[in-house]
Amino acid sequence: MRYVQGPGVTRRLAAEMEAVGLAGPALVVAGNAATTRLAPLWAASLAEAGWEHRVLAFGGESCRGEIDAIAAEAAAFGARVIVGAGGGKTLDAARAAAAVRRTPFVSCPTVCSTDAPTSALSVIYFDSGPNQGAVDAYEIHRRSPDLVLVDTQVIAESPPRLLAAGIGDALSTFYEARAAVAAERPNMRGGRSTLAALALARLCRDVILDHGISALEACRRREVDDDLEQTVEAATLLSGLGFESAGLAAAHAIHNGLTAVTATHGTLHGEKVAFGTLVQLALEARAADADAGLRAEMNVMAEFCARVGLPVTLRQLGIAGGGAAVHEAVLAIARRATIAGETIHNMPFRVDAAAMAAAIAAADALGEAAVAAGYTASETVTEPRPPRPTGNA
Repeated sequence: MRYVQGPGVTRRLAAEMEAVGLAGPALVVAGNAATTRLAPLWAASLAEAGWEHRVLAFGGESCRGEIDAIAAEAAAFGARVIVGAGGGKTLDAARAAAAVRRTPFVSCPTVCSTDAPTSALSVIYFDSGPNQGAVDAYEIHRRSPDLVLVDTQVIAESPPRLLAAGIGDALSTFYEARAAVAAERPNMRGGRSTLAALALARLCRDVILDHGISALEACRRREVDDDLEQTVEAATLLSGLGFESAGLAAAHAIHNGLTAVTATHGTLHGEKVAFGTLVQLALEARAADADAGLRAEMNVMAEFCARVGLPVTLRQLGIAGGGAAVHEAVLAIARRATIAGETIHNMPFRVDAAAMAAAIAAADALGEAAVAAGYTASETVTEPRPPRPTGNA
């Protein structure tokens, strides 16, 4: 995988593709915003290389039907490469279609909302029926993207909420990697979790804590600075390598549980994962009999997430309506998050639905306390950065 990041690198699309031995015709799968902003740059770059290209509008969901439609369009066009340009779902669907066609894949994220750009993983959602909007499956493809091209000027011009979601997704990387390594679970490709992945995941967490809030300020100004560059690299490259070569655990299982509750469908992947990280830490603290270090980690994460505008309570995720309604939602989340084959089983101890429901309640209470203490996002953050977790973190 070739990784290229910097302001304006979209203009080098064809040159970077040629550097890894790719050639047209190219099918570009893109959302409306990406097409409006970048179509002229794609056309100019690919024309310089003498390659034909076609832009296909992404249908909005990474689902079986959309993947089949992209693969059919690639076949009809005779595409020798598929380029995904947009957010995580666009990239996941385009990547899956490239896998179906056994065609090289180029990842061009236009937002920094997940670590999808660098991975070989596609998250597939149901697009109809009673499970519409819920996670259908994780698919690990045989090859990683041939090229990842991250234009940080484009990222700087994206909605800050999307960058905050990317920060939320990235924060989970270290904690899930640490759990998977402790449990001696295989990584996402079935091999041994690596020391390198754990080190990258820890670096990812530390960069996010040190630079994430300032990066959001830069994004609000629509400017590229060093804080934004470091945060984008952490949330895209370090997080992607960290989770894929170490593993997922409770945080993403909670995400999948949350997708089973319709009220959460207005929240983003990274927003759900951020709350899932709090739940994972609550599970670990309970298993360690209220270990002081884990409690400190929980407080740091709750404070930081609240300050960047990530949901730290069930009501912020859309789950409200009174005690009975919330209780039923929590049980539904807990049951879905602990099904057979879910990533919760990468934790170094057994977690059942009852333990999961208790951890969700504990994380929600911690989040409510953080909100009550005044830790909320603001247009300009002037408070000092939260301390990094210490000890065995």
